Amino acid sequence: MAAKNTQVLMKQHPKGAVTEADFEIVQRDIPKPGPDQVLVRNVYLSLDPYMRGRMDAVRSYAAHLNPGDMMGGGTVGQVIESNVEKLPVGTYVNGMLGWQAYAVAKANELRVLDPKIAPVSTSLGVLGMPGCTAHYGLMQICEPKAGETVVVSAASGAVGSAVGQIAKIKGCRVVGIAGGKDKCDYVVKELGFDACIDYKAGDMHAAFKAATPDRVDCYFENVGGDVMEMVFGRLNGFARIAVCGLISGYDGKPYAFTGMRHILVNRAKVQGFIISEHMGYWPGAIGEMAGWIKAGKLKYKEDIAEGLETAPKAFMGLLAGKNFGKQLVRIAPETL
Repeated sequence: MAAKNTQVLMKQHPKGAVTEADFEIVQRDIPKPGPDQVLVRNVYLSLDPYMRGRMDAVRSYAAHLNPGDMMGGGTVGQVIESNVEKLPVGTYVNGMLGWQAYAVAKANELRVLDPKIAPVSTSLGVLGMPGCTAHYGLMQICEPKAGETVVVSAASGAVGSAVGQIAKIKGCRVVGIAGGKDKCDYVVKELGFDACIDYKAGDMHAAFKAATPDRVDCYFENVGGDVMEMVFGRLNGFARIAVCGLISGYDGKPYAFTGMRHILVNRAKVQGFIISEHMGYWPGAIGEMAGWIKAGKLKYKEDIAEGLETAPKAFMGLLAGKNFGKQLVRIAPETL
């Protein structure tokens, strides 16, 4: 076992765009598990846009970080010491153990993983928080009907790619919005979307209008900004919008939304949601998506950075849209 536990802390609140100076990497003693606890060696760390909001000292749905706090986040790891009978050494687990190499946790803070069902990394992506976010937001808020047009922004990302594929499974026409030809080609040719608008390619408004001849019935919002304004201008009557994220404004870029008229005129439903408030929904969603993966109906892509020290840079890339698929950091080899 390594002599120290590597951790990544938030050194200071970012001023605008996140930089590597906002983080600090420290070495601390590896903790010892107490009664009813296990020691977990983290293997994968999930990087997600919501983490940026917690770096600002503002009121939100979760407590913000203070300088010196460890960055929080989901991990997959392996139990290496155990004081819990049902979690023997070698068990793979998923939990919110943060940006660190080792962590202690109680059994009720962990989800046991079966590597035979799917790669353990998927518990941080398509069979974890992003996948459940996609499933809940689409099925419970957007409530798509066969034949309707579903639009999803950040379409090649962990959430957006699942949203589009689930919508296709449900018989919808699906239009994605992504940045770059490679990402658009992926969601159309590999994931089966009907169309994808490259917002970096030029006149996205003309392309979007052509791709939505019957306008938009459901919109899964991940980015905000100009993309959101464009989609709201194409809504059908009684359209449903699930607001999952607004990543275009996470680095301190204020944006004045002017689309309220479209909501009124089209009697649209707009609902924001946080998937951690719907934990009872997860088992059913994960079970259904695992079945779709096994049947070849649901595909996923992972973008893996190597080493915990690379997490700040990978996180900055995620916020800038440089990742391609679910952004993970491999902290250690999967097996002991």
